[in-house]
Amino acid sequence: MSAMALDVVDLRDFYARPLGELARRILRAKLRARWPDVRGLRVAGVGYATPYLGLFRDEAERLLALSPAQMGVAAWPHERPNVSALIDDGMWPLPDAAVDRIVVAHGLETSENAAELLRESWRCLAPGGRLIAIVPNRRGPWAQLDTTPFGHGRPYSRSQLTELLREALFAPEGWDDALFMPPMERVVMLRSAFAFERIGAKLWGPFAGVHVVEASKQAMRAIPARPKRRLATAPTLRPATVGVPAPQT
Repeated sequence: MSAMALDVVDLRDFYARPLGELARRILRAKLRARWPDVRGLRVAGVGYATPYLGLFRDEAERLLALSPAQMGVAAWPHERPNVSALIDDGMWPLPDAAVDRIVVAHGLETSENAAELLRESWRCLAPGGRLIAIVPNRRGPWAQLDTTPFGHGRPYSRSQLTELLREALFAPEGWDDALFMPPMERVVMLRSAFAFERIGAKLWGPFAGVHVVEASKQAMRAIPARPKRRLATAPTLRPATVGVPAPQT
């Protein structure tokens, strides 16, 4: 499915539904377990992270909600000064090391360039900063149906997500799986959701709906200098005559 299939209206409507509210409660619990205290820290959400950022509203020194241009943006929060902004995946209106924590939700799977989004996350995180990404699981049922936002864009396996993070100089340090219930809004399913979470975490880990991965910002890797070539071993370059194939070397 196209990475541009979602917009802010689709996402807002999903989280207003009973299934979206349930997903929000489950995933906020995962975030809180990972970050029990963010007092004095600067926290940014990237993608459509506002359903989760409210968890930190009374603790964080500053909150920012950054929405990719292809998704659109909605004012947030509703009863306080707006902290939402529209961004390009690879160019955020923030200086280097501007935030301490980043939550990426509905961001990597819908981005036109996920690697670029992570590189910009790395730039804007302070030294020792941490990132949590909520990403659809490639093998999970939520990625197979487009009735929820988690069925749009590109889902990831754990190994694919690990590689993507490491290439952007992040070290994955903690994994959670969530949304084990089928993405259905039947009353019996909604009432059984937390039982599904408890049982699924023990028995159905590979088939969770989403991955929740925490990663830390790593220092820039050193690039080894290339040894100089000796002139004696350098190939001799000769211009090719017009109309004549260049000599094979």
